[in-house]
Amino acid sequence: MNTRIIASLLVVSLIALGTVSCGIYSFRDVSIPPEVKTIKINYIQNRAQYINPQLSPKLTDAFTKKVIQQTKLRRIEDANADYVVDSEITNYMITTSGVSQNEAATNRISVGVHITLYDNFKNDVKEYDITRDFDFPASQSFTQAEARLMDEMIKTISDEIFNKIFSNW
Repeated sequence: MNTRIIASLLVVSLIALGTVSCGIYSFRDVSIPPEVKTIKINYIQNRAQYINPQLSPKLTDAFTKKVIQQTKLRRIEDANADYVVDSEITNYMITTSGVSQNEAATNRISVGVHITLYDNFKNDVKEYDITRDFDFPASQSFTQAEARLMDEMIKTISDEIFNKIFSNW
């Protein structure tokens, strides 16, 4: 290849990389009206029949960090914030999801969360429900599976809550 073409491709690549890394173009699809400046994130209550004591605090913390890192919203503790987010874990249960030779081969932890977004700026309320399933081998105990899957559950569910509230998809 001609050195001039290679040099041109290199310059174009560097400009494209610089544009993306400088924040001129973003791959995130966060949709927040510019007039919305503040958010109150309430503790995610656990109202499921089975309560994993780690789930609520870790999920609240992960969601809060995600909002702070990926939006320009300022978190406040005032009920008159532009957005107020109330959430609760409504479902946390184990079921058999796969059978082989008349025995459980795969089990599943299902986690359900109900989200209420109070948009004080528009005087509007939106509600969302999400449920995610996390499979694990039936040879593992429920306690082992919870310990192994906890980080994945927290990340997946906090991402889902964030996307329900802030994404335009």
